[in-house]
Amino acid sequence: MSSTVAAGPATGTDPALKAVEDAAIRKAMWRLVPILMLGYFFNYIDRTSVGFAALQMNRELGLTATQFGWGAGIMFASYCLLEVPSNMAMYRFGARRWLARIMITWGLAAAATAFAVGPLSFYGLRFLLGVFEAGFFPGVIWYLSVWFPARARTRVLAWFMAATPLSSLIGGPVSSALLGMHGVLGLSGWQWMFIVEGLPACLLGLLCLARLSDAPRDAAWLTPEERAALTGALARERHESPRHRLGEALRDRRVLALAGITFAFTIGSYGVGIWLPLILKGHGLSTLAIGFVSAIPYFFATVAMLLWARVVDRTGRKLLNMALALSCGVAGLVLSVLVTSLVPALVGLTLALIGTISARTVFYTIPQTFLTGAAAAGGLAFINSVGAAGGFVGPFMVGWLKDTTGSYDAGMLGMAVILVLALGLNGLLVLFMRGAPKAATMALPSGQPQPGRS
Repeated sequence: MSSTVAAGPATGTDPALKAVEDAAIRKAMWRLVPILMLGYFFNYIDRTSVGFAALQMNRELGLTATQFGWGAGIMFASYCLLEVPSNMAMYRFGARRWLARIMITWGLAAAATAFAVGPLSFYGLRFLLGVFEAGFFPGVIWYLSVWFPARARTRVLAWFMAATPLSSLIGGPVSSALLGMHGVLGLSGWQWMFIVEGLPACLLGLLCLARLSDAPRDAAWLTPEERAALTGALARERHESPRHRLGEALRDRRVLALAGITFAFTIGSYGVGIWLPLILKGHGLSTLAIGFVSAIPYFFATVAMLLWARVVDRTGRKLLNMALALSCGVAGLVLSVLVTSLVPALVGLTLALIGTISARTVFYTIPQTFLTGAAAAGGLAFINSVGAAGGFVGPFMVGWLKDTTGSYDAGMLGMAVILVLALGLNGLLVLFMRGAPKAATMALPSGQPQPGRS
């Protein structure tokens, strides 16, 4: 059985209706995706720019590699704990208000990291960052599924998730430049970096309040015909053995397999992303050069991810393409260990990021093929919370192995082994999807609570 979502019967058979749906989708993309993409852009910067801060901060605060890895990853502990409650609150109160709250509070926490004075305060501020940020990414994934039919969803997700590699492509040079403000107004460069990169999230939170609508039915900026067409397209979608309730979703073996897969590729993407500046420093590069060289893998990862998303939209073979992307990640990590000179090692790390980032883009089109309503909001949060644990394990594992062995090679190989395990889970997921009962309609059962309204 295919893992793709079947289009509603009217889509593609009534040209006039399809034209109205397309117009509504275009309006929604231009209205919603740029704000959310910018939010995710700064979200990823605020998570991973700590790797650039480490070039100055570790020495000033007296952090060992293990302590830095612990602090870099501890935000994912609080993030995991609050992911599901945060998404259920979003389902209850509405995405517009909840996403705005998340952005404003995480921006303040990210900027406050500038005032860490030692290991304990560094741990505490990173922990708070996870508390305030919890629910943002899976909340947006769920929110986009409320707005965009399956035939447009992979493309929309690809543009939203392009913020990940773009944040590193742009954020690397910007972060290294901000480190050059060392001594301005008595602050260190790493302190300026946290402040300047943290506060824009607060402004984006205010923009969310002004521009977002909770669902198509609430969008005054769509015509009545566009609202009706888009709502109808979403209601006609079919799902494979759908789950409507959170408890059902958490017991579904497909959800458990997906959670294991995202745990694995998150270890790879964050393990490489957070430690990349220090790996490059080991090759003797200056701080400014590190900023620009670290952008190279993310440039190619961005292009590859968008091209790969087009292939998935065209073929619909999500699980096959996710397996290919994970295999690319394994090959890149192994190559980065087999060679020691800078350029070949950078090629390996580029392949690793292409694989893990593209796998993530394909991955988040799969849960909505069988999760709806509250199950989609909570199930996506559960899957992402398990994946977020990988965001802790990856940086900590690389740091601990670096202190233990004196080399980054053991960490790269460890991440490669974990991606191989993800390939095994992907194979199991193929079997689980084929064994699922026949599709049922998306319509919510009577009495089920609707998402919050603005």
